[in-house]
Amino acid sequence: MRMSAKEFLDWPSKRITLLAMSGAGKTTLANKLPKSKWFHYSGDYRIGTKYMDEPILDNIKREAMQVPFLRNLLLTDSIHISNKLTVDNLAPVSSFLGKLGNPEQNGLSLQEFKRRQKLHHQAEVAAMKDVPEFIEKAEDIYGYKHFINDAGGSVCELDSQDVLDALAQHTLIIYIKIPPTLEQTIIERAKSDPKPLYYREAFLEEKLAEFMALKSYATPTQIPPDEFVTWIFPELFKSRLPRYQAIADQYGYTIDANEAAQASNEDDFIRLVAKALSH
Repeated sequence: MRMSAKEFLDWPSKRITLLAMSGAGKTTLANKLPKSKWFHYSGDYRIGTKYMDEPILDNIKREAMQVPFLRNLLLTDSIHISNKLTVDNLAPVSSFLGKLGNPEQNGLSLQEFKRRQKLHHQAEVAAMKDVPEFIEKAEDIYGYKHFINDAGGSVCELDSQDVLDALAQHTLIIYIKIPPTLEQTIIERAKSDPKPLYYREAFLEEKLAEFMALKSYATPTQIPPDEFVTWIFPELFKSRLPRYQAIADQYGYTIDANEAAQASNEDDFIRLVAKALSH
């Protein structure tokens, strides 16, 4: 969706998709918008509660069945396991994605890792395609005039034209660009606390082969999971930046992460977006 700054300011029902790398401040910025006026749509929350709830629970139950005490309770329907995922706690999704590597260090086999990655890809595509429907429901059911889509950090990896077309048609796409001065900070933060991530399959295969040759690992099962995640994140970071920029150049607009961090309320947010549209 393209528009002038004036058209945006006069837009009675503002609908915005925020795109950014993890750590760029996307969710923090979205939370500056009052929930009394804006419907907040979290792509990751939709993934975990709608499209991956069953696989997540199956995985938890599989682990619980390895414990004799819990196994007996599950087999007799004496306990119930539920997914307590929230917008602010997406740990069930990331724990399901898991990490590739040595099973003795809670790593996943390459086959299982790819299976989970594929499920996440399908779920994220579906969650983003749900945005137009939720825009309508937000207004029709709850009376919200404004809509913010806090998209997942891996949207640029989906290679789905349908997703980009749907988001561009129904929302104003805003990319929060991380300036070079912050790049190393985010990379170091990810290295100190490595988390499960989504990778395009071609990217994963290329970087896995490179990593194994560099470290002289014969099979993926020899890899310490955290070591691989720590090594690959800077590569993933660099590969995603041009992908995000290409989306913004074709379909939307770009704002600086430092400027986004300075926004403290809705008025600041509106001025920030209007400034991006005026360039």
